[in-house]
Amino acid sequence: MTTRASAVEARQLTKTYPGDVTALNGMDVTVEQGTVFGLLGPNGAGKSTTVKILTTLARPDSGTATVAGHDVLRHPDRVRRAIGVVAQSSGADPVATGRENLQLQGRLHGLRGTALNGRVDELLERFKLADAARRPVKGYSGGMRRRLDVALGLVHRPEVLFLDEPTTGLDPEARAAMWDEIARLAGDEGLTILLTTHYLEEADRLAERVAIVDRGRVVVEGTPESLKGELRGDAVHMELREAVGDAGRTLLRGALGSLPGVHEVLCDGRRISVRADDGAATIPVLLGSLERAGVGVASATIARPSLDDVYLRYTGRRYSEAEAEGTGVLALAGGAR
Repeated sequence: MTTRASAVEARQLTKTYPGDVTALNGMDVTVEQGTVFGLLGPNGAGKSTTVKILTTLARPDSGTATVAGHDVLRHPDRVRRAIGVVAQSSGADPVATGRENLQLQGRLHGLRGTALNGRVDELLERFKLADAARRPVKGYSGGMRRRLDVALGLVHRPEVLFLDEPTTGLDPEARAAMWDEIARLAGDEGLTILLTTHYLEEADRLAERVAIVDRGRVVVEGTPESLKGELRGDAVHMELREAVGDAGRTLLRGALGSLPGVHEVLCDGRRISVRADDGAATIPVLLGSLERAGVGVASATIARPSLDDVYLRYTGRRYSEAEAEGTGVLALAGGAR
């Protein structure tokens, strides 16, 4: 198998914000050229801080990083010429038209005359904005603004495109349309794309490789299919009628973990998650064991392995819980992610 050259390399990045809030704690990232790489993690996990460092908008406390072969600390100007960035907040001027925004961006990158006008027309058509090109951006829908943001990041034909939470705030239809466009960009133009997201489905659908980020570091990396494939059998999730304490959780883990075909028992409050070789056959056995232990079950579900299950396996907590925790971290760090 041929190994592609790296477009992005980050090693042992650390970053602490005022208030002793650790955003990055030894972050390692390698992105091969021509691939879509997903940084997946809850809010506050360190994804956006990583992007800020890689795009020269922030300096790490320690560690090294190169983008398109250029060191982000020693040659930030070269990095900026080689990248396109779509931040979480729109960078478009709301008073200017879509065409004016694209023309300004092109001029900032040295485009002029027919080359500039041709590129602007091409992007307006590609992102289905031609009919709205002469309208002020403030009148655009959320999906139209986001498409314009991506077009702005592509005006100068960058080597690496950074998409930081590109579909946050979009309705399901607009999000699906953006997913289709990102997939086309990667396929048609061979761009290297580093995508940060807290949507499990987005990472699963778009990224060739995923790095799951938790508390400022990568806890596991691989293709979505290989990561899910490591989890044998089915995921069984049970909601208990009442929460159990530490002693109860220890007893339940021992009792359920000793059952045939059961792996990786995780207990947290009112919820129990189990890996089972055959979920449908195992549920009655699990319910019987819990009943004998005097533990009532409110509901039980079976599913094939997902990235949520991968996150649970490597962090010991559910993704939704990490999201709630991350909200508190963001507040302490003044919104840094």
